[in-house]
Amino acid sequence: ASNRNESNTDLIYDSLVSLEKLMRKRNSLDNGLTSQETYKQLDGSWRLVFTTGTATTQKKLGGKRINYFPIKAIQSFNITNNDISNGIYLGDYPVLKFYGKHQWLDKPRKLEFDFDVIQVFGFKINLPKGGAASIGSTTGLGSDENIKLINKNRKPFFNWISASDDYATARGGGGGLALWKRTYEV
Repeated sequence: ASNRNESNTDLIYDSLVSLEKLMRKRNSLDNGLTSQETYKQLDGSWRLVFTTGTATTQKKLGGKRINYFPIKAIQSFNITNNDISNGIYLGDYPVLKFYGKHQWLDKPRKLEFDFDVIQVFGFKINLPKGGAASIGSTTGLGSDENIKLINKNRKPFFNWISASDDYATARGGGGGLALWKRTYEV
């Protein structure tokens, strides 16, 4: 599924939903072991491969749909110091990159985050609270739901379904599903 040419998008979507149900059940039975394993595996960098977009986007497009993500988008996590970054690249050059902190919540396998710095073509700019959510909503790179969360003093989040040596899957706060492939080229 990590290669566009091999993809049956309905099969990928159905597989992600089935995996989500399985992992939710597993997590409820093992006293948080699955959650802790998932979080440890997230350490490193991940290239976005497929996404459904938000639940709102899915409805606009006619239901369940997963799409190959053609732009190089890499999310990185450092679980030692709770750093998170999310970047859009042209080749190996980060055109747009967000930096911030994250917090892991064990029971729901939820990673909450907030970006407080944006880098555009190499220039870093500090962001006000909710600034990244506003940019994401305006440009389509993020969910409108993130604005609503910020207005309620909550943070954007991903509910992580799974993470292994090679792949990670999650459902975003806007209801969309995503599949990432581990990368070492950041």
